[in-house]
Amino acid sequence: MIRFKGRNCPPLCCWLSALAGWAQVYTLAVAGKFLVLWRLDIGRLSEAMARAVLRQQDHAKKLVADGKLIHRYHLVGGHGGAWIYAVESNEELDRLLATSPVYNFANYEVFALAEMDEVPVMGPIEAG
Repeated sequence: MIRFKGRNCPPLCCWLSALAGWAQVYTLAVAGKFLVLWRLDIGRLSEAMARAVLRQQDHAKKLVADGKLIHRYHLVGGHGGAWIYAVESNEELDRLLATSPVYNFANYEVFALAEMDEVPVMGPIEAG
């Protein structure tokens, strides 16, 4: 037993207590861009879905004005879109998707994007 802060405790307890006093808690926020492909599920076609689709454009304009949606495209020959979001965290992206009027009527595919000009895709080629 080791005497620690006026009481006896096992060594492991002492180390954990000491570390807890010195430790700092960090939250990791992953900032980045995400490509979100969303497609309306035509099997859910209803009056509520039609109203949601009509509100989707206003929702997109607000996201553009807030700087969260940097590009948006229509999927030609389909019912949906390809949107590129710029967010501070995965949680922010999740929240933005959940606030979409078509959230309950669409299927989503999310892809994290990386800038190609910041990280080399391939190392230098050796001569020889």
